[in-house]
Amino acid sequence: MSDPPRLQLDAITYRYPASDWQLEGVCLAVGAGELLAIIGPNGSGKSTLLRLAAGVLAPDSGRVLLGGRDLGRLSRREIARSLGYLPQQVRSDFDYTVEEVVALGRFPHLSGAGFLTAGDQAVVDRCLAEAEIAAHRQRPLSHLSGGERQRVFLASVLAQEPRVLLLDEPTAALDLHHQVRFFGLVRRLVRQEIGVAVVTHDINLASLYCDRVALLRGGRLVEHGPPGAVLRSDVLHATYGQDVLLSRHPATGRPIVLPAVEAEDANVRLETGTRDSEIEHA
Repeated sequence: MSDPPRLQLDAITYRYPASDWQLEGVCLAVGAGELLAIIGPNGSGKSTLLRLAAGVLAPDSGRVLLGGRDLGRLSRREIARSLGYLPQQVRSDFDYTVEEVVALGRFPHLSGAGFLTAGDQAVVDRCLAEAEIAAHRQRPLSHLSGGERQRVFLASVLAQEPRVLLLDEPTAALDLHHQVRFFGLVRRLVRQEIGVAVVTHDINLASLYCDRVALLRGGRLVEHGPPGAVLRSDVLHATYGQDVLLSRHPATGRPIVLPAVEAEDANVRLETGTRDSEIEHA
């Protein structure tokens, strides 16, 4: 008998109080060693879905299963030992050092005394290095840039040693180099059999690095599958209301999505060496 998915959302429905909007009947799973991208327009329910998956919100109907166990029946400590969640906004208005913030990720594993063991410290050191933030370990968090803080928070979540990792727009504050380094790190985690779900607005990063893409619109899951099956011009136009051009990455062959340029805009030119036959215009 095969192992259950690391994380499973079974017909999840959720409505915010005093709102007509709702997330409706979403079914998704994240397996061991898999990277799932969740994309969609603003207000489509991506962050809400991740908060439900993390147990921050409780669904009105349906279930979230963590390793085959009902998330609603687990304590916060039990959840934190298996699931790491990095939201869009994390409080940073305190003067803990970088190392102290990362060490907080060990809390679910600490004994009653609450002190870090040598093993805990080794995990903290490793996560500082993996997130490429070790050089700043003694600096106050408040002295770092937004992108540097994001890497600190990632290191803290990694220090939980989760089997499932949920990331909400983790590269939004990162430059191009650190976006690539970040997804390289996530792929290494995936090779360690961690299941990862990432919410992102960067369709091309989702295409290049993720195994599957889930596309949300208006609180519903409208497409789900490999990047090449989901990232189609007709689907993207229907979802975003935007004409797009589709090309292929020259090294990987995965879809690359560009906004279509209005023909009457004489100040903009699309300059590529790509043949017309290799570009699909919605």
